[in-house]
Amino acid sequence: MQTDECAAFFVLPSINVFRIGLHVYSEVHPNGVSLFFWRPAIVVPPILKMDRGLFCPRKIKNGDDHMILLEAFNIKHYVKDRLLLDVDRLTIYKNDRIGLVGRNGSGKTTLLNILAGMIAPEKGRVVRHARCELLPQLKQMDTTKSGGEVTQAYIRDLMTKDPELLLADEPTTHLDQEHIEWLEKQLQQWKGAFILVSHDRAFLDALCTTIWEVHEGKVKEYKGRYSDYVEQKEQERRQQQLAYENYEKKKQALERALELKKRKAERATKVSGKKVSPSEAKITGAKPYFAKKQKKLQKAAKAIETRLEKLEKVEKIKELAPIKMNLPNEDTFKDRIIIRAQEVAGVIGQRVLWNKASFHVRGGEKLAIIGPNGSGKTTLVKKIVDQEEGIIVSPAVKMGYFSQNLNILDVHQSILENVRSTSKQDETLIRTVLARLHFFRDDVYKPVGVLSGGERVKVALAKLFVSDINTLILDEPTNFLDIEAMSALESLLQEYEGTVIFVSHDRRLIENVATRILVIRHKEIQLFDGTYKQYEQQKHRDTRNTTEDERLLLETKIAEVLSRLSIEPNEELEQEFQRLLAEKRKLGMS
Repeated sequence: MQTDECAAFFVLPSINVFRIGLHVYSEVHPNGVSLFFWRPAIVVPPILKMDRGLFCPRKIKNGDDHMILLEAFNIKHYVKDRLLLDVDRLTIYKNDRIGLVGRNGSGKTTLLNILAGMIAPEKGRVVRHARCELLPQLKQMDTTKSGGEVTQAYIRDLMTKDPELLLADEPTTHLDQEHIEWLEKQLQQWKGAFILVSHDRAFLDALCTTIWEVHEGKVKEYKGRYSDYVEQKEQERRQQQLAYENYEKKKQALERALELKKRKAERATKVSGKKVSPSEAKITGAKPYFAKKQKKLQKAAKAIETRLEKLEKVEKIKELAPIKMNLPNEDTFKDRIIIRAQEVAGVIGQRVLWNKASFHVRGGEKLAIIGPNGSGKTTLVKKIVDQEEGIIVSPAVKMGYFSQNLNILDVHQSILENVRSTSKQDETLIRTVLARLHFFRDDVYKPVGVLSGGERVKVALAKLFVSDINTLILDEPTNFLDIEAMSALESLLQEYEGTVIFVSHDRRLIENVATRILVIRHKEIQLFDGTYKQYEQQKHRDTRNTTEDERLLLETKIAEVLSRLSIEPNEELEQEFQRLLAEKRKLGMS
């Protein structure tokens, strides 16, 4: 006989819900039937106000990984008249690693706040069985610190509280690559569960083993990492395409059958209306026969119409039309040096961002500029755009510059008017680009003034993309974009045949778009000819080589000190030996 202790909920007639501690005894009968014996252990007073969220630890028999930390039941939440969230049930277990994704405005932040108890849902309840902490999306900005420093301070503060469940809304906001990787390591070592809202696909892929997708108020769960989620979504798309093709086949077959029955009924009507001699009518009984046949055909046609009406409609998948633009001076700048920097330094006041450096950019290249916050990435971009001293730009270059102030948009004009105003492309291509960024059909007639921040960014990018230019310069283009829009921008940049120079902390965008990397680090500019993946591999090789050199040097020094200690032991040599051993441990040497 085995014994276990657990918590259970019982609903008794005309009695409030009680939480009762039980000793549970179970044994297996020889015939294979499990028998359970229950003995009350502790009776806790009734739990009141269930809708306001409960804190009641629950132990699950199947081990720690199945311990429930939080449950949400029948959550409904409205924004004005719109049902934003309509969630039947959510359960978070110990050690869950959940990524929460969805379009901007889908309700991700609201859901996190409901789970954390910061917002009360209009219907439903949340039961918390563990300590929960929320890292909010909007941080209180300290004017003496950078956005990245404020974000790091929030994260460190939350981790010292050591909650069992961490809810983080855009935790990579304002962080540069180095600190995003730092946060990744912190969360990989995190002992509790977490839910992350993030638009950083590489970040989600590195940390999450489950993805929750918020779409039209519902939350759908996908098992696996973010890249597995993308594959599952693609599989769903293929299945929908197949379902649509089957639907079309059935529909067309029924329509053909209906048309055939209608034609036969019409012919029967014409034959029954023909004049025949009395003797013919007497012999054949033509009119009653054809009338009966016509009625039968009409009944069959009606049955087919009913089947058509009941046929479940399947929406057609929106196909992405290819984009081929006519770029100005395309023949004269492709693969040629179009921008040259000669002995250009980055200096603001007394502060040196980078020392003098020289480099060039060729037409058609896609150059990613990366480096820590404050290293001078935006300063370099502005020097190129303003063609400052030391920057030489080919006359064939026609630049378009994207920055976060969005001053290229007229808020009183529609989306289409804004995008069309600086373009020489035909309207079909303009609408194709807008559709790629999920502005479909009548969406393009919306005034820019009514759009959200993320939607305005998309309009500004579309406007720039179809302008009469051949070189795109983009400073943090993915800020305020949701994952779907980021993927759309990525595919547009991959297909763009002009030059792209962009600043970004989004590793997946850099990895999938850049053909060359410019790094600003330790006040130096370095160029890497290759993709981001190749750059990372080279960086790790260099790090390993450096570490190996340090190890060899340490081993040599330790051997020397040991030799001297064996001949002439003294306190000074012993301290030196201990210091070298400490360095060795830091390098991970046994």
